[in-house]
Amino acid sequence: MRARTLFLLTLALALLAGCTSGESGTANGRIVLRFQSLAWQEESVAANKELVKEWNAGHTGVKVEYVQGSWDSVHDQLLTSFEGGEAPDIIHDASDDLADFAYGGYLADLTDLLPARLKSGIPQRSWETTTFGDGIYGVPFLQEPRVIVANAKWLKKAGVRIPTLEHPWSWPEFRAVTRQLSGNGRYGVAWPLKEPVSATLNLSLSTGGTLFHRGADGKVTVRFEAADQVVPRTVHDQANIDHSASPTTLGSGGSDTLPGFFGGKYAMVPLGFSYRQQIVQQAPKGFQWEVLPAPAGADGLTQGVSPQTLSIAEDSPHKKEAAEFVDFLLRPKNMVQLALGDWMLPTGTAALKDPALHTAKDGWATGTALATHLSSAPAQSVRGYPEWKDKVATPAFQEYYSGAIGLAELRGRLEKDGNLVLARYQR
Repeated sequence: MRARTLFLLTLALALLAGCTSGESGTANGRIVLRFQSLAWQEESVAANKELVKEWNAGHTGVKVEYVQGSWDSVHDQLLTSFEGGEAPDIIHDASDDLADFAYGGYLADLTDLLPARLKSGIPQRSWETTTFGDGIYGVPFLQEPRVIVANAKWLKKAGVRIPTLEHPWSWPEFRAVTRQLSGNGRYGVAWPLKEPVSATLNLSLSTGGTLFHRGADGKVTVRFEAADQVVPRTVHDQANIDHSASPTTLGSGGSDTLPGFFGGKYAMVPLGFSYRQQIVQQAPKGFQWEVLPAPAGADGLTQGVSPQTLSIAEDSPHKKEAAEFVDFLLRPKNMVQLALGDWMLPTGTAALKDPALHTAKDGWATGTALATHLSSAPAQSVRGYPEWKDKVATPAFQEYYSGAIGLAELRGRLEKDGNLVLARYQR
């Protein structure tokens, strides 16, 4: 009877060990790490999976399992997995989504986990996007400037001054140019502002706008001041006064504007740098387009970014091994591979020097030259930002850009309603 009991116990333990495959922990004596990636473009998914395969081939004691996530639902999905104790070991996200997770104790402090090579290879301005309090809670590895994609033939025919990195358009000049390009049912610009908050805030850094202000007590309040108003007023006036911006695209995503752009309805579209891939794939034969820098303000070409990040779950039992995988994934050569797959820029200084990122083709050189002008987005360290964005700022900006409310109403809602939201997170 004792022998049968021991046999059944041994069998149960063996079955339990076999069930751990696909979960963090160990399987057959081998550490298993789950890496949740949000890559979605075909080239990007392939690059990530190829690097996971390369890691597994060279590390027999630590297996990484690729888990596909989605940008559309990542915040709620991660919150559920954290609270349920089922978070992946390595987490792909964006820096402006990390504050609540970092302050909530869900993410590991990477300060003493990351090797010196990785720390020194990424500029401090990028590390600032993932630093909360005294800790580092993510590795910023891909970043995306906002650029203007323009119909090159249209601009040349109109005789407007073409902006360069050395002599970009000012915001008033940009507005004047879009007026000159408009008429006969065509528009100088199409703003895709379905998600208006990050675009507005990040571009407003060029005019000195920061919106969020941290007091001596460490608490953050919203103040919508003159510098914060330059970019939203430009967009509003283009759409509602000059009629140089298409009113129908204000509620659209970037991809939604491309058919009209190709069809000659809009001369220019401000887009994230990665949209160039869709343009290359979808543009009709012979369509001539170019990448221009976004307009500059009092602070030049500065703009905010929320880099893509890699974090490690606080509950992961194998933080050291997870950090080693992150270090492998973000070696300069691999970082370039990931950047090319996503049509974005790497944060690493060595990776940014790769010749593939400095070609004139498809606007790579223009985007890469903007890397030194990218800094932490205004909302990076603000607790409660996701709720403020969804419940207050998004509807307020959408109504202002459509002409439904004026600047005073916009300011009141951003400040009064917004500060009520933030206050709940700072008690």
